Amino acid sequence: MGSLMRGLIRAQMALPGLVRGLSSAMGGKEVHYTHLEGEHAGIAEIVMCRPHARNSLGKLFVNEFFHTVDSLRHDSSVRVVVVRSAVKDVFCAGADLKERAKMDNAEASYFVHRLRGLMSEIESLPMPTIAAVDGYALGGGLELALACDLRIAASSAKLGLIETTRGLLPGAGGSQRLPRLVGIGVAKELIFTGRQIDGAQAQGIGLVNDMAPQNEDGDAAYKRALKLAQEIVPQAPVAVRMAKLAMNKGIEVDMSSGMAIEALCYGQVIPTKDRREGMLAFIEKRKPQYTGE
Repeated sequence: MGSLMRGLIRAQMALPGLVRGLSSAMGGKEVHYTHLEGEHAGIAEIVMCRPHARNSLGKLFVNEFFHTVDSLRHDSSVRVVVVRSAVKDVFCAGADLKERAKMDNAEASYFVHRLRGLMSEIESLPMPTIAAVDGYALGGGLELALACDLRIAASSAKLGLIETTRGLLPGAGGSQRLPRLVGIGVAKELIFTGRQIDGAQAQGIGLVNDMAPQNEDGDAAYKRALKLAQEIVPQAPVAVRMAKLAMNKGIEVDMSSGMAIEALCYGQVIPTKDRREGMLAFIEKRKPQYTGE
């Protein structure tokens, strides 16, 4: 076993939570998901592990990501998903340019279409998603983080939509999602220049929800993301999922239509056992115990 693989295993074992499936993570898969246990129950992780290519978006990587997201979509035990890297100092370095160089125009166009579809699948997961950015998130890597609901960056992270420096433009939704977060003027500046910014700068412009000073283990954003996930887990799952749906769909339409979408989502919550539990817990002055029913 090489020193890099031993280092990855040590890094995995040092992370908090009891993780099932560690052996499968080291068994050749580039993307997989695991359930956390103990105090982190209810949280699942999508783990990216393609160290030789800095988690770049190759064909196998993208295919496995699709399968992972599809499996999570139907997993009712998961209340929050954290997307992280098992490769130190890298979240996702963007496109696999070596693979891309071998594609003709039609193949490249189809692959970008697949990437766009993957980001949409991530965005439409029913439960909240948090990207833990502890290293480089460039091009498609940042677009992947943008497809998540929330983003936590380490101070040492480097984020940027650098496609214009490669003769391209963001093609997996970045040019649409970034302006909604930071405003059209700031988004244009970042995309036109291909500039890379650190975690503090990303927080300052609203690109990430929070920034964590990087630690010696290189997992500060991941640890902060877990804390955020733990704040979400105790809340009523159906209510959280419907709130996500109402916001994601409502932002795409005018206010009147958005209010109608909100009303439909609210209607899904009214008959749930969780709503009754929430009211009863308030009256009895205790913490509610939600089951997702």
